[in-house]
Amino acid sequence: MKTLIRKLGKMLCVSAAVAGLAASVTLHAEPVAHFDFISHAPDSDAWWNTVKNGIKQADEDFNVKTDYRNPPNGDIADMVRLVDQAAARNYDGVVTTIADFDLLKGSISKLKAKNIPVITANTGTEKQSAELGALLHVGQPEYLAGKEAGLRAKADGIKSFVCVNHYATNPLSFERCRGFADAIGADMKTSVLDAGTDPTDIESKVSAWLRSHPNTQAVLTLGPTSADPTIRAVTKAGLAGKIWFATFDIDTDVAKAIKAGTIKFCTDQQPYLQGYIPVAMLAIMHRNHNTNIAQARAELEKDPKFATRLKDYGLKPVYEARNISSGPGFITPQNIEQVSSMAGRYR
Repeated sequence: MKTLIRKLGKMLCVSAAVAGLAASVTLHAEPVAHFDFISHAPDSDAWWNTVKNGIKQADEDFNVKTDYRNPPNGDIADMVRLVDQAAARNYDGVVTTIADFDLLKGSISKLKAKNIPVITANTGTEKQSAELGALLHVGQPEYLAGKEAGLRAKADGIKSFVCVNHYATNPLSFERCRGFADAIGADMKTSVLDAGTDPTDIESKVSAWLRSHPNTQAVLTLGPTSADPTIRAVTKAGLAGKIWFATFDIDTDVAKAIKAGTIKFCTDQQPYLQGYIPVAMLAIMHRNHNTNIAQARAELEKDPKFATRLKDYGLKPVYEARNISSGPGFITPQNIEQVSSMAGRYR
């Protein structure tokens, strides 16, 4: 009898060990696919942290692994090499920004030649995305976003502005400036300040512009990299709350400036969605063994984990016939309290 009990005890221990191993395997399952997300952003651009959070959470929700890679100094030639490497590494799918269509089209064609699914995100136009053979584009139409911001300025009587461009090496950055200029009837060519990315230089250049162009009615910055130093410049010049000031994208300094009345509003392209949606779409298509965008999008819209993310972070993608727009939306004094607690993480 004692022998039988000992045998039963051993069997139970073995069963428990097997069950524990199975649970461990379930909790630590190997990713079912390996993707690459390539951006043009330099390491210094903290705005991309929100995109990275979207990538990370899509990886978690769909059990995939995504490498985020970028040129450390924002050199587009380095970005081209990253795309070349992605083709050589045979990823299950690649997401890339279109920082420079002409420079990137050759490298992206190498991905297509290997039948690696490609989705474009963030910068670039929907037309360019289609011409590159990408499955879809997830981002904000830049000209439209600039024009929508400009229409708000026009309603306030603005006729002149300076567009503080911290990323003039990206041709599409000028679309924001152009849209704004067209909306208020200004000349874009004489309204753009190539500010560079160094915060001290940006503040100095904006201060010098405002001194030499005293009739400038409005300031438009293209992101936190240029907005944060510009906030300091207008404040030191005694123009905070007096000069019309709007920006693209949000961080903690921009949120504070909106609350203080220094910045009128922030155009929000919901960067979290630019990270999450491309990875989720690639994961769904990989699971379905096809590249059917309509099917994948329908599944994404119904996915309970994605729905929870949208609700928790107050995000609203716009589903179009082929592409998915992440913006433009607007962060104003009316909704800043809801958004500011998540600025730099999920908004």
